[in-house]
Amino acid sequence: MNELIELIRNDECRGAVKCADGSVHKFMHRGVIDLYRLVVESGIDISGGAAVDRVIGRGAALLLVKARVTCVYAFMISAGAKEVLLSNGMEVECEKVVDYIVNRTGDGMCPVEKLTLHTDDPDEAVMLIGSFLESVSLK
Repeated sequence: MNELIELIRNDECRGAVKCADGSVHKFMHRGVIDLYRLVVESGIDISGGAAVDRVIGRGAALLLVKARVTCVYAFMISAGAKEVLLSNGMEVECEKVVDYIVNRTGDGMCPVEKLTLHTDDPDEAVMLIGSFLESVSLK
């Protein structure tokens, strides 16, 4: 986990996952697009792995549950995301817990955080996030 934390501290990426086999996958974009692609589209098995990210909201947390990672480190995490991870038996470390993740314009809640407020089902979250990414032409 420390090597992933250092990757982010050195500004090499926004987040990363280390798979059980030792391979590392970096996230270069803001938001959940890289994590979504890794979990849903890549076919790469990250179960049993570790994830580190600058910001983790409920959407990312539910994607990590879907992927069955075992431990997560966040520089900033929403209270809802932390609850999701802990309730699914994950080891969670973080530097800062916030009520919710703020959107990019700073005037409200992150749209993916808002989308996933009322679900604890990772499969439903995948569907909601996929639809959102498609609607903003990121998928």
